[in-house]
Order: sequence, then structure tokens, then C-alpha cells
Amino acid sequence: MASTQTPSSVAEAGATRLLARFAVGLRFEQLPPAVVAEAVRACVNLLGCSVFGGRHPSVDKVVAALGPFGGPPQATLPGRPERADCLLAALASGIASHVGDFDDTHPDTLVHPSGPVLSALLPLAEMRRASGSEFIAAFVAGVEVECRIARALQSAHYDQGWHITGTAGIFGAAAACSRLMNLDEDACTWALGIAATQSAGLRAMFGSMSKSLHVGRAAQGGLSAALLAAQGFTSAEAALEGKLGFIHVLSSVPNPQALTTSLHGDWELLRNTYKPFACGLVIHPALDGCIELRERHGLRADDIASIELSVHRLTLELTGKPTPRTGLEGKFSVFHGAAVGIIDGAGGEAEFSDARVQAADTTALRSRVTARVDPQLGMEQALVVITTVQGQKFTLRVEHCIGSLERPLSDAALDAKFLALAQGALGLRAPAALRALRDLPSAANCTDVSRLLAG
Repeated sequence: MASTQTPSSVAEAGATRLLARFAVGLRFEQLPPAVVAEAVRACVNLLGCSVFGGRHPSVDKVVAALGPFGGPPQATLPGRPERADCLLAALASGIASHVGDFDDTHPDTLVHPSGPVLSALLPLAEMRRASGSEFIAAFVAGVEVECRIARALQSAHYDQGWHITGTAGIFGAAAACSRLMNLDEDACTWALGIAATQSAGLRAMFGSMSKSLHVGRAAQGGLSAALLAAQGFTSAEAALEGKLGFIHVLSSVPNPQALTTSLHGDWELLRNTYKPFACGLVIHPALDGCIELRERHGLRADDIASIELSVHRLTLELTGKPTPRTGLEGKFSVFHGAAVGIIDGAGGEAEFSDARVQAADTTALRSRVTARVDPQLGMEQALVVITTVQGQKFTLRVEHCIGSLERPLSDAALDAKFLALAQGALGLRAPAALRALRDLPSAANCTDVSRLLAG
């Protein structure tokens, strides 16, 4: 889009405009190799989740409800045979990416950064036949904008009950799509403002299908913001930092400096983490500890009189459901996480299915799990104390759970996770899809990559 040179565009740049300038100006050649590598890791991880989640009932319902009202079949729906218009594809893909709670996490902000951004980018890149390098640059731009806005909101925003992946994620999607569409600075500034006035997501929805709707709407809303801005649809110049702008309205303790600090030099993507377990991140230390004690001492459910957990305050606040009824609720039950850690020695999608949550052995052991908050413990820490029916006591303190920055998942582990998630939908094409994602920076266009992800 050609520059419009409105009065606002020549005024002293505020934070919204500086973020827009960063996003549309970012070039693949500027990215350090470590950032490119991490972008590829994020794509492998997230799109495996999307392919698996594409067959979830929540996505079935969205496609059934909204498909008849959609436009021409422009884009792939990961894990599904149908095609859809780009806006519906972004919505469905965003839901699919998050419904398993197996997506990535930026631990400093609790944002799941890749879902909103990649779910908006993938259908747009497929339609535009964008190159892999353009795709990667747009993805990095989106994640950086998203995480900086999340930092500016600070924990007060999350504590007030907002689901920050939905509220901040829409900005990442808008910035990424603006970059891929080669919008100018004015248009991207408008896109961020259009995103600001659509942003939403409530923590009250955790444990229901509407939690993943936040990610789908963030992807769809961010894409629509960029499409509107490309047509000259305007928004406020200071949508983020203004007195009545986004961060001041949605946070009681905003930090405007975080919006633009160290752009181009301090990459938020390098602080991203990937889950080995398909549940809320705050469950991971306790689940990790239960698996390790199980393996170390050969423990089985019938051996155990009690499991006592000491955890971070957010663990009980977010995942304190003692008697979950469904797989989605199980993903928010640290009690269920501890039980399957002992019974199954795992925490994948199967361990957080409806059937596993409702199974008699799981229900019985879950009733013997207690949890308390220890204010001295960090979010990646837990203390697990298991007492056997014979009176033996086994104790383990988890300092950094697997998947954290201190104990990251390797490339091989992420590849194995992708194949395990994608095999059911893609069959023999799963290894080819993985290779295409690993080679994404050099791909001539994204169309073939996207179509390999179709069910």
C-alpha cells in the first residue's frame, strides 16, 4: 500500500507507530540464525498441534456452524480435508492449535505466542504464495509485537481475569499479516489499532471450548485488521499507549516502555518454550516430578497412599480442579496431572482425553492427591511427596521442569512430538510435512507446505 502521509503519519512517532515501523520493516536477512532456527522450531511444534487439533469436536462445530456462510475455498484447514476462505481458516486453525493446550509458551508473560500468529499467517501465505523466508520474517515480527504488548500489560492484566493469549495475540496476528502483505507504516499502525478495539479473552473460559476460541478469534481478528487497513480503514494513532489506549484500559499497572525497548536487539522468540505435556504449563513441574519418582522407584497406583504437592500460587489458581469431568477440564487439574504421571508415566493427549479423565483408576488415585501453595516456589518448580501404603516416603523437588528454558526440548523431541500428533490425520505424509517445515526458510512458496498439512 502506498503511503498516505496523513497528519498523524508525520507526527512524532509513538509506541504504536514504532511497533508498526518495526513489523513492516523487518527483513529475513536481518534475523540472526538463532532466531530463524527458533522460528522453525515454533512452526514444527505449533503446526503439529494444529493438525492434531483439527479433528477435535470444537473445530467440527465451528466448520459446521460457520462454513455455510464462508467465502471461496482459499486455504487449507490443518488436519482436515476441507478448504475454507482465509478468515474461517484462521479461526478454525487458531482453535485447533490451542484446544489441546500443547502449544508453546512465553513464560515471562504466559502468552502462547505462535497460535494466533501462525493461524493467521498460514492461510494468507497459502493464498498469496508467499516464500518461506517472507513467512518466517512475518512470523518473527508478529511474535515480537505480541510479546512486547504482553509485557506492557504485565501480570496485573492476567490477574484481572484476561486471557492474555487472546488479548495480546490479536496484535501479533495483525502485525504478521501486515508484514506479509507489505503494508506500509501507516496501514500497519491502523491494523494495530483495529486489533486493539477487537481484543478479548476471559480466563473464566478455561476448561471449555471457548478458551481455544480466544486464539481463533485473535488469528481471525488480526488478519481482518490487516485486510481492513490495506483498504485505508483507519484507527487511532496511539491505540496502545494513549491515555485511553489499550494498555492503560486493560491493565491497572501498565508498562509503556516495554512496547519498544530493544527492538531488533532483544528477541522475545528466544525466550519461547515448548510443552512436553498436553496441559496447562503450571501443571508441568508436578507431573514431571511424579513421572520421575515413578520411574526411579517403580511406583504404581496401588502402592500409593497419598501424593502431596507443593506448588506455585498460579498452579492452584489456574489448575485447581480436583474432580475434572472432561479432557478439557483435566488439562486444568494438577490433581489429574499427578495421577496420570504415576499411572501412565506420560502426559500426552491420550492422558488428557475424556476417557482417561473419567477412568476408574485415574479417579481413584486423583482422590489421594492434595496440593498446597508454597510462596517460595517459582512457576517451574514443585515439591512432590509420595507416601506408600507400606509407609515409605519419597520426595522430589523439581527446580526446572522439562520443556523450560533451562531444560528445553531438543529438535529431535519436537520432531517426535510433531509426528506423534500428525500421524493420525496425515498418515504417511507426516514425515514429508515435517521435512517441509524444517526446510521452510528456503521454500519457494508456502502453498505446497500448507497442503501437506491437510487431513
